[in-house]
Amino acid sequence: MMFVDKVISCLREMYPGGYSHTCRDPFYMLISTVLSQRTRDEVTIPATRRLFEVYDTPQKMAEADAEDIQALIKDVGFYRVKAQRIIDISQIILHDHGGLVPDSMNELLKLPGVGRKTANCVLGYAYEQDVIAVDTHVHRISNRLGLVKTSGPDETEKELEKVIPKHAWKEINGLMVLFGQNVCRPMSPRCEECRLNDICPRIM
Repeated sequence: MMFVDKVISCLREMYPGGYSHTCRDPFYMLISTVLSQRTRDEVTIPATRRLFEVYDTPQKMAEADAEDIQALIKDVGFYRVKAQRIIDISQIILHDHGGLVPDSMNELLKLPGVGRKTANCVLGYAYEQDVIAVDTHVHRISNRLGLVKTSGPDETEKELEKVIPKHAWKEINGLMVLFGQNVCRPMSPRCEECRLNDICPRIM
C-alpha cells in the first residue's frame, strides 16, 4: 500500500490541477471521448470544439448529415465511422433517454462505439462517480510501475480497483494521462527525470 500511496502522491504533486477538461457536460464528454479513440488530444480537442460550435445538442447531432459532421472532424482517426456513430449515439440518447446521457455503465455500453474506457470517462469526469477509466496510458504505466500485471485494459481496470484507494479512482486516469504524455511515454520514456525512478521496476 505504501508503494501505491507514493505513486498517487507523487503524481498529484507533479500535476496538482489534474487533467483539465474544457467542459464536463455529459454529452460533450461522451462525444469528445468517442472522437479521442485512436487519436491524440491535440487533434481531438479542436475537432470537438468545431463540432459543438455547429451541433451543440443531441437533437442537432441526431438530425445532422454525416458528410457535414465528417467535414468538421476529418482530422481525427476513422472520422467517417465516428461521424455515423455520433449520429447514431445522438439518436439513441434523444429517443431512448429523453435527450440525456445515461449515467450508468450498462446503458452507456449499449451505445455504438462505447466501451468501458469511454463509459468510465463519462461517469468519472461528467458525473463524478468513483470509477477508473483505463486508456493506453493507464494500462501501460500501471504495468510499467508494477501496480498490476495485466494483458488488457479491462483486466487492468479490475486489478487497479483492488490496489488503488476508492477516493483516488476518478482522478488516476487524468494523472496518468499527463504523466504518460510528458514523462512515461510509450517510446523513449524520460526515466532520468522521472520522480518515480527509485521505485520503478523498469530501471531498478
